[in-house]
Amino acid sequence: MNYSEKFQAFADAARAKVEEVAPSDVDRLQQEGVIVLDIRDKEEHDAGHTPGSLHLSRGKLEMNVEAAIPDHDAVILCYCNAFNRGALSANTLREMGYVNAKFIAGGLKGYKSLTGT
Repeated sequence: MNYSEKFQAFADAARAKVEEVAPSDVDRLQQEGVIVLDIRDKEEHDAGHTPGSLHLSRGKLEMNVEAAIPDHDAVILCYCNAFNRGALSANTLREMGYVNAKFIAGGLKGYKSLTGT
């Protein structure tokens, strides 16, 4: 997908501010209690998602996250289809005080490339 230069610069800046997690680490981290957060739209989530992931649409993330995840110290791995929305969401969460918000490098596509699902 082609994005505008401004959007891509904004997303790249978010990626530079937050830690990315390799897709190969997701299952292990989730077993250790990390929250995997699908921030894609409902239709995208319903079409397929990582097992056990929590869903909060990017469009309502700021409004709903504190009710869904009250612990601001929780480790949260945000993901979208690839990179941009996951990184933007993790950056937003960090700005809201979720100090351990990160994103999954490659998003769902990266995860699926390893699991074959």
